[in-house]
Amino acid sequence: MSEMSSRDVLERLIGFATVSRDSNLELIEFVRDALANLGVESELFYNAERTKANLFATIGPRDRGGIVLSGHTDVVPVDGQAWTLDPFRLTEKEGRLYGRGTADMKGFIASVLASVPTFLKKSLVMPVHLAFSYDEEVGCLGVRPMLEQLARRPQKPVLCLIGEPTELKPVLGHKGKLAMRCQVKGAACHSAYAPYGVNAIAYAARLIGKLDDIGEQLAQPEHHDALFDPPYSTVQAGVIKGGRALNIVPAECEFDFEVRALPGFDAHEVADELQSFAEAELLPKMRAVKADTDIRFESLSAYPGLATPPDSEAARLLTLLSGSNEFGTVAFGTEGGLFNQAGIPTVVCGPGSMDQGHKPDEFVSVEQLDACDAMLARLADYLATAS
Repeated sequence: MSEMSSRDVLERLIGFATVSRDSNLELIEFVRDALANLGVESELFYNAERTKANLFATIGPRDRGGIVLSGHTDVVPVDGQAWTLDPFRLTEKEGRLYGRGTADMKGFIASVLASVPTFLKKSLVMPVHLAFSYDEEVGCLGVRPMLEQLARRPQKPVLCLIGEPTELKPVLGHKGKLAMRCQVKGAACHSAYAPYGVNAIAYAARLIGKLDDIGEQLAQPEHHDALFDPPYSTVQAGVIKGGRALNIVPAECEFDFEVRALPGFDAHEVADELQSFAEAELLPKMRAVKADTDIRFESLSAYPGLATPPDSEAARLLTLLSGSNEFGTVAFGTEGGLFNQAGIPTVVCGPGSMDQGHKPDEFVSVEQLDACDAMLARLADYLATAS
């Protein structure tokens, strides 16, 4: 990478089809080997199956906290999307770099890797850490084993910069998320005798209706935070499955729902309220017809929100790096809340726009990538002189 621009590194990264359902090891091993060629050692934190790994590397002294540059290596699928270009081959057109993950968020990782020679030349007095994770796109799952290890170390970083796409605008907050699955076990019978069965779809519908009621309560003005858009915690059911034939009362139905929670609001309150409704209002009626009917809830994933104070040292450092103190929030989630829970103050700032993320013909502009390179050069200067 000593002779590679961020654009060249991005071309290599896009060539690894690191969709969350697949392994990211080829990309991680490429990064590990490229860093090793520059004399930088890496630690790998594998999943249980050893099919995926996080990478952590340090440049500079190890007896000080330093700054973490964090990005996820996984991308969302391209299945069913109307791409006009090869999603796993970088294409440059009219000042834009196209490919799956260019915005979310291999553009940032490419800029970080291309900046490693600069960090090495600066004789840093405060270290920079590189933290690249897996399975962010499926609930911020992969970074957790790495954070568990980092939390035990004596030197805590003073800041984590998550390079999610914000058009390089400084971001201090985002909502948390809870994803749940509800499984309704009813009792089947011929639809001509529907009252003698327990219609799982009908009871699932009542639960979803209750979710809507909870969502309406959360949207009341007293729960608003004007820093966010929308300015309140939201609830929605996104997937539902049930039924086998129209003339059979369905015995099974399941649906997935999520809560996007403002920082400070515990999303589990929504799940608890829904479960209380199921136990008090629905299960007695179901079991009056068939004793072994049931409603079960399963947690799919969860991550906390982020709310870094604007008067914090982390915010002041973000101002120095980004050149702006017009702090904002984003609607999407990041691993930032998990870093913050591990005792590492966290901010979000990276190249590109999430308006392009997860879409066909995803892109990051060359201008944004160049601006990210410049931001990391400022960081290198800071780390070379920090007291």
